[in-house]
Amino acid sequence: IEILDYKELERLLSAPQGAHIRPLRDKAVLEMLFSTGLRVSELCGLDRYIDMERGEFSVRGKGEKLRVVFLSQSAKKTLKEYLGARTDADEALFISLTKKGKVLGRITPGAVQRLVDYNARKAGIMANVHPHQLRHQFATDLLINGADLRAVQELLGHANVSTTQVYTHLTNRKLREIHEAFHARRRRP
Repeated sequence: IEILDYKELERLLSAPQGAHIRPLRDKAVLEMLFSTGLRVSELCGLDRYIDMERGEFSVRGKGEKLRVVFLSQSAKKTLKEYLGARTDADEALFISLTKKGKVLGRITPGAVQRLVDYNARKAGIMANVHPHQLRHQFATDLLINGADLRAVQELLGHANVSTTQVYTHLTNRKLREIHEAFHARRRRP
């Protein structure tokens, strides 16, 4: 599983610029993928009526399993900006647009892939970045910052904790880097 480093992630999340509907949508999509850990199909299936006050919503994931998803402050902010710019009545939270900005309907997983790829290149990231990578990023970020493996399992909607354990390999690699960089720096061999 490849993840972006922190600087690449920040560049990707800030790549969409402007007050028009497309960059606002792209920014909200990227932020939602990273800060919620949603699967692309779950993101595409969301309707626009999310309770921003509570900062949470339910999503039906794999196996029709219902789980609660929480919104970060940055996700709330980008969603409010995006929804504030919408003038259509489509019930989909995220919409596909023509080049001229006409609403085509609910965004598709392919369109999400293209917008992630487009914004990654715009951010100067030459590696192939895909939407699911931001889900990996979400899980890894939680674990590196001390979240419990079972909590991460619940947040991702994994039926089995062994699926979530894949991310501990990434955190072990990060822990090794931290250990090598900071342990006994003043000692000489």
